[in-house]
Amino acid sequence: MNTKVTERKARARKIVAYLKKAYPSPKTELKYRTPFQLVVAVMLSAQCTDKVVNRVTEALFKKYKTPKDFASANPKVFQKEI
Repeated sequence: MNTKVTERKARARKIVAYLKKAYPSPKTELKYRTPFQLVVAVMLSAQCTDKVVNRVTEALFKKYKTPKDFASANPKVFQKEI
């Protein structure tokens, strides 16, 4: 394996270990049920408050249940929904 890749992986492991120690029980105000939903909510939260994201994602997650559902959404409709 490439030395740089090995070094990056070792550094990443150290960072993850530190974060797990520093934040053993991380919490978020975002509401989600799956890791994918969390990713969607986090992406939306960069644009507005968690409170607004939770209101929007409540309807989104009922309509779009899988990553494939999101990918096949009509862009114009989806844009209005968010």
